[in-house]
Amino acid sequence: MPKEVFNREYEFLQRDLLLTFEEITRLTGIFKGLGVEKVRITGGEPLLRRGVESLIADLAGLGLADLTLTTNGSLLERKARALANAGLRRVTVSLDSLDPAVFAAMNDVDFPVADVLAGVDAAVAAGLTPVKINMVVRRGVNDDGILAMAEHFRGTGNVVRFIEFMDVGRTNGWRLNDVVPAQQILETIAAEHPIRPIGANYPGEVAMRWQYEDGQGEIGVISSISKPFCSDCTRARLSAEGVLYTCLFASSGVDFRAPLRSGASDDDLRQMISDLWRARTDRYSELRSGVTVNLPKVEMSYIGG
Repeated sequence: MPKEVFNREYEFLQRDLLLTFEEITRLTGIFKGLGVEKVRITGGEPLLRRGVESLIADLAGLGLADLTLTTNGSLLERKARALANAGLRRVTVSLDSLDPAVFAAMNDVDFPVADVLAGVDAAVAAGLTPVKINMVVRRGVNDDGILAMAEHFRGTGNVVRFIEFMDVGRTNGWRLNDVVPAQQILETIAAEHPIRPIGANYPGEVAMRWQYEDGQGEIGVISSISKPFCSDCTRARLSAEGVLYTCLFASSGVDFRAPLRSGASDDDLRQMISDLWRARTDRYSELRSGVTVNLPKVEMSYIGG
């Protein structure tokens, strides 16, 4: 989270305003009953949440098909084994550059690239595989490191996913000129290492998958700017204080904390979710324009990727 916003003067939510692990697990169980099989814990930085391993264990007990977590990697080396023991299946690590100076400038953090890479190694050792590495590509900032990132993880069994720079929220200084299209990213890699497209792992997968022709693994590209995929979106996002959003680019959501704490039954909550999902009309990436870009939107650090 950017320090110029989330500094010492920033008033964070009181702990009693956050959903408890029991409330998160209850809602997740209701989602599972409606057909959801994949759950991702994200943030902010989820490994900063005290006792997150207990939440993982509670969610793992629901029998989900996939339970994963996205992290900046700063605490992953020390927590990977406990997360795996609690029932986590996989991790995704955000890593925008292998160059320490570029990495620090893009992410405004006080830990080095080496710590993130050590976290990836720890995740592999703990069996949280394949580890996915998310690199947000920004023209003139880190696009000269695309090939280096691909080559660093090529042949390791881990999967790098290159993400077009997105206009999430209002604080990241997004401009269309800063976007490196997925096709250009693929061409940069293919010039050195021939690749071929492969099919999606599941319906609604956001990354287009490509395989090295020599069998040294795969990469992915997420092209929400150049090739929007709103019509295939199957994701909902629940914020830390219980607001449900049906789009990453949403400006508002629906509060579930209040009904959770005022005696709503599981049937009541199930109906709320069903009604919200059936009524959704989110098409932000397909409609993106000078007007929509300037609309107020929830920040990425608030509801994750």
